[in-house]
This record gives sequence, structure tokens and C-alpha cells, in this order.
Amino acid sequence: MLAGVDGVADGAVRGAVLAGPGRAGAAVEPGRGGSGAAPEGDASTAGPGRAPAPVEPGRGAAAVEPGPPASAPGGSGSGALPPGGPAHGGPARTDAAPETARPGDAAPESVPPGGLAEGLLSRIAAGDALVSLCLLSPAQPYALDADAADVVLVVEGEVLRRAEPVGPVRRSADPARRLVRPGPGPVLARGPGVAAAAARAYDMAALATATQALGLGRALLDATVRYVRERTQFGVPVGSFQAVKHRLADTLLGLEFAEPLVYGAALALARGTADGRAVSAAKVAAGEAAYAAARTALHLHGALGYTEEPDLSLWIRKARPLRDAWGTPAAHRARVLAP
Repeated sequence: MLAGVDGVADGAVRGAVLAGPGRAGAAVEPGRGGSGAAPEGDASTAGPGRAPAPVEPGRGAAAVEPGPPASAPGGSGSGALPPGGPAHGGPARTDAAPETARPGDAAPESVPPGGLAEGLLSRIAAGDALVSLCLLSPAQPYALDADAADVVLVVEGEVLRRAEPVGPVRRSADPARRLVRPGPGPVLARGPGVAAAAARAYDMAALATATQALGLGRALLDATVRYVRERTQFGVPVGSFQAVKHRLADTLLGLEFAEPLVYGAALALARGTADGRAVSAAKVAAGEAAYAAARTALHLHGALGYTEEPDLSLWIRKARPLRDAWGTPAAHRARVLAP
């Protein structure tokens, strides 16, 4: 494959993950309300330990629900990447003749990198349109918000193609997310550069999701602590009961242990020294801690935790999708433990 095409594929895949509608650099999940667990002050930019506030449904970029690259377990390769998910960016333009991806096809030598770079990367950087990126696999065949995106990009092994959404919109545990199956479409680029770019994008999106999960867990814990201080039983705050204190302490410990892993993975990625295991360790710890915080919040809020009115219900619904987005805990644990 031409070196120029590899470079364009790298930029296209990474750019689509990192850019959000209206601005660049948001590989996070849409929610409702203000930001925190999503763009416009999201947890990925606020950093670990910051409390996320939900954002408006259908807005923001998302790093969720993809399948693994070819080098991932369950993909067509034999590497150590776990399954990942889609994200948003800007629309693509290419001068290449339409071609449907077929396994075993020879790499086209006439894919013009200039048209793709100018049409896709510039729009992603400017945040002018919405792109859904999906790392497709049999285990996760959905693209996030593909029905609302201007362009759907799909990576299958070493092939990057443009796709159209097909089939009905499927509901997620998080009502702000919409899942759609991507259909066939023309090939934009193929070769080792596509797989390498997808692997890098996967790590960046998994880390952003871990950071968002950590901020979400902090917000849930803070809300729960405030509630148990106010709610009384037998004439005293329920937060004074030892069993409640133990539950809150366990939740805090999980978040505190996850925070340095997230920071460490971020530093390793920034320095170019990460081997993927640091990202997977951070993703497992942050995802599990956020999910535990959601269960604690639901338990200690009692019946109030099951109602729709408080923002708590929005945050609780995000915890499990974030835990499983861009690789389940089992997949990331296997990556950490791989020889």
C-alpha cells in the first residue's frame, strides 16, 4: 500500500475518534444536562476525580460499542486488542472510485490520499459534521448514532470503508445512545496503516472512556454522600450507620485505586511508551469502580434511585455502558495478562 494512503488512514481513523461535533477532541459518550460525563465540560477534559454532569441527548461524541480491530481477540488477526467502540467526528470526501470491501482483495493502488485528507480530516478538525466510527466485529456489529451521523466509517481488519446505516435503531441501556448496524460501502483505504491507526485510536478511545467512567463514579459517590447526610432514620442521618459508611468507603477505595492507573496510562500514551496494557488496566479499574459506584448510589438512595426525576437516574444508566464500551472488563483483563 502507498505510504501516503497509510498516513491518511491513520489520520482519518484517529481523527474520527478524537473529534466531536462542533469541536475536536471529544471521544466520550453523549448524555444530558451540562457535561461531565460527556462533551461541553466532559469528564475526559475535566480529568479523573471531577464530577460529571450529564449532557443533552443525541449531542457529543461517543467512544462506545465497537468491535475489535483485526489484531484483537475475536477479530481476524491474532493480536491482543480487546473489542472497542465508535466515535464521532466530521464527514468524509474521497475521489476514489466506489468499491465494496471483499476479503482477500488486492490493495488498490489508485486511492488518492489528497481527496480523503482534505475532505475528511479538515472537516473533522473543524467539527463541521458528525462522523460515527465503528471497529466492526461479529461480537459487536453496531455503530453508535449512525442514523444521525453525516458519515459512517467502518474499520474491518486492514480495510477502512464508508458505510450507510441499515436496519432499525436499537436501544441502549443509556437512553442517550442509539445503535445501528452499518451496511456495505466503498473502500477508502486498506493496508497495515489502517490496522495500526485503528489500534492507536482504540487505545485513545478506551482511555477517554475510562476517564469518563472515573468522573462518573466520583459524581455518583458525591451525590450519594450528600443524600445520606440529609436523609434521616430513627432520628439520625442514615450516613451515620456503620453499614452505610462501609459501603461508601469501599466505593471510594475503588475510585481511588483507579485514578493513578488512568493518569499513568494517559502519561504513557502522551509519551508514546504505552504498550496497551496500561490502558487496559485503567479501563478495567475505572469501569468497574464506576459500576460499583452506580450500584452503591442505587442502593443507598432507596426508592428514589429508581425514579426518573433526579439526574441520578441518567448517571446510573451510563455506568454499565461505559464499563463495557471499547472493550469489556474480561477482554481488557485478558490483554493485561497476555504473555
